[in-house]
Amino acid sequence: MANIKSQIKRNRQSAAANERNKSVRSRLRTITKNFLSSVESGDAEQSAASFREVSRELDKAAAKRIIHKNKAANQKSRLAKRLKG
Repeated sequence: MANIKSQIKRNRQSAAANERNKSVRSRLRTITKNFLSSVESGDAEQSAASFREVSRELDKAAAKRIIHKNKAANQKSRLAKRLKG
């Protein structure tokens, strides 16, 4: 346990940020699964709309540094490949 006041505050801030980031990462996984299921079903229009949503959320998460920008780019690339194929 930290004894220094600034470190106690930093731990508290870290825990709060971790909770916020956890919900964003969970949402990313959920909408990615929704996209993949729409691709499996073969509905092209639904898949395209779902891809736009996933892409947008990945960009937002990368902008807020919840995930690394290269990870977002790699995931978008893989999902775009799934959409076309």
